[in-house]
Amino acid sequence: MARLLIVHHTPSPACQDLLDAVCAGVRDPALTGVEVVVRPALAATATDVLEADGYLLGTPANLGYMAGALKHFFDQVYYPVLDATVGRPYGIYVHGNLDVDGALRSVEAVVTGLRWRRAQPPLRVLGLPTAADLAAATELGGALAAGLIA
Repeated sequence: MARLLIVHHTPSPACQDLLDAVCAGVRDPALTGVEVVVRPALAATATDVLEADGYLLGTPANLGYMAGALKHFFDQVYYPVLDATVGRPYGIYVHGNLDVDGALRSVEAVVTGLRWRRAQPPLRVLGLPTAADLAAATELGGALAAGLIA
């Protein structure tokens, strides 16, 4: 069975709504064969990363950068997982009030170093998530999970 690790930092209702939508997509009953592990960024470990077949990352944009919690996650796992996770697929959603480009760029710099493979386009959400944003988050989760069992 494939395992998808969702690593998130969810400090706001908007981020929680996006996480809930992503999880709904991943847990679609039509998608059998995927185990989902959801970890807050400050609790996720190198073992979690090593045991997963793919990753879904969620972060708010804070002052033009990824959340410190997600940066801490990357700092903790980078070298222990560096060679063992090359080529694994990932997806990301980023929420911001005004801009998400810097946060997305900072995450992509790290996953480029890890040599993970972007499996889905990033989801960028500004302001309160709309119904379309939440539908896109659900689709992101479902598509990433489906890619693991394809």
